[in-house]
Amino acid sequence: MSTTFGGSGMKYSVLELDRVAVAVGVDGEWVFIRLRDGREVRFPWAKNARLAAATDASRKNVELICSGTGIHWPDAGEDLTVLGILEGRFGAMKPRSE
Repeated sequence: MSTTFGGSGMKYSVLELDRVAVAVGVDGEWVFIRLRDGREVRFPWAKNARLAAATDASRKNVELICSGTGIHWPDAGEDLTVLGILEGRFGAMKPRSE
């Protein structure tokens, strides 16, 4: 189920809006995410092919997007959703074709 919220025209599921990140970062071999409700989750960046192939500097250049429902690595060309991470989906295990 998707619903449009705000004037941006972006569609979010009810589950996505309930799982919003307020901070994201990379420390050592882990990506960590702090959620709005205070929980913190992390996963090994090696589980994602693009992050595994990226430089340390590229992995550390990470930002929240889509009102905290997404995570973006501009230098690595990778985007993940917070909901997907919580469901154990860390992105492709093989790099996507360009």
